Amino acid sequence: QLYREARECLTLLSQRLGSQKFFFGDSPASLDALVFSRLAPLLKAKLPNGKLQQHLKSLQNLCNYCTSILSLYFPWDGGETCPLALPRADGSETEEDPHKRRNQLLSVLVGLVAMLGYAFLSGIVSIQRGGAGPAGRQPVALEEEEEEE
Repeated sequence: QLYREARECLTLLSQRLGSQKFFFGDSPASLDALVFSRLAPLLKAKLPNGKLQQHLKSLQNLCNYCTSILSLYFPWDGGETCPLALPRADGSETEEDPHKRRNQLLSVLVGLVAMLGYAFLSGIVSIQRGGAGPAGRQPVALEEEEEEE
């Protein structure tokens, strides 16, 4: 029953769309975004049971609708894959982001400098210079006691 109602819904959407580019004319509306968000995965995903997908593929205007939105708003390869999201099969960086490693290193360095700066400014870490003596320290506490007597 669920498949039957879903097929009926797809058929009604196909009839409503007709030969228009979008549901309400030549420009997209929120209904187009909602319908596309449901149809595109159904059309493009590999499903274990393809009955509903086959019905959608038989409705040519809905297939064209999804394809036109994919090419219009997701121009990379018909919306199938995003070139920035997937690395190449040979493990090399994509041409879109050739400085990925440099940017990662700079991000780490900026974060490290920011954390050290915060530690120094908040007093968590402080630098004390050593004076004369074999260990490089002066007994501050002894001098204070001598002054009190």
